[in-house]
Amino acid sequence: MAITRSDTARQITVTVSLAVCMVGSMIGVGVFGGTPIAQAAGGALAADSTLLAPATPAFSIWSVVYTGLAAYTVWQWLPSQRTNPRQRALGWLVALSMILNAAWILSVQAGWLAASVLVIVGLLAVLAGCFLRYSRSRPSSPAEAVVVDGTLGLYLGWTSVAVCANIAAALKAAGFSGFGWRPEVWSIAVLVVVAAVGIALAVKGQGRLALAAAIAWGLLWITVGRSADAPESFPTAIASAAAAAVVLGAAILVRTRVALATAPVRSRRA
Repeated sequence: MAITRSDTARQITVTVSLAVCMVGSMIGVGVFGGTPIAQAAGGALAADSTLLAPATPAFSIWSVVYTGLAAYTVWQWLPSQRTNPRQRALGWLVALSMILNAAWILSVQAGWLAASVLVIVGLLAVLAGCFLRYSRSRPSSPAEAVVVDGTLGLYLGWTSVAVCANIAAALKAAGFSGFGWRPEVWSIAVLVVVAAVGIALAVKGQGRLALAAAIAWGLLWITVGRSADAPESFPTAIASAAAAAVVLGAAILVRTRVALATAPVRSRRA
């Protein structure tokens, strides 16, 4: 398959987007003198801001995601990948996701919580688009499974949890009272939705473990946060732990069923 100008443009765009994303991430942790995300916007996104805020260690997953995005950027430059239909389908969306990632950090730094919600919802939509595209086919090698599917799965899974925390923080900052309902009612309702989304993604993605693991990671750190840090909420902690178990269990079950269903086919071919 011949290399086109679009292929080269895509590869360059992904590379430039990674650089923008990395600069944004360094701004987000205060490397360039900016306010760390947890302290920006009046602490609206701190680990103790809402019932849906994960404990601080949860955010270490970003280092894994950024490492994966760097590996993906190198991967898409390999001669074997330059015209790969999978990369042609994913590259532009991955680049857009990295630009949105940086835009989210800058919007929070500026204290624009409403804008940050729009950006992170957009990021979630782009990553969902990536998921739909790479789920159409299986990776051609273990390396591709880790670098492409694994990275994008972690990215989408964590963002699925982060968007809930972001929206909760923005609503609290805006003075939303929950129509008089107890905060636990809202937190548990959101966690039920996250669990349902996790199950749907497991079915659609045939049990992709990186995606489920990232969702479960975020949910379990919500459990830790609500058990050991203010605002404490035992119902939220239990609901979050249960949601994590459901999401992981669904992915493992679906993956096992897919493996059992394809095993006879592989045996006949052998």
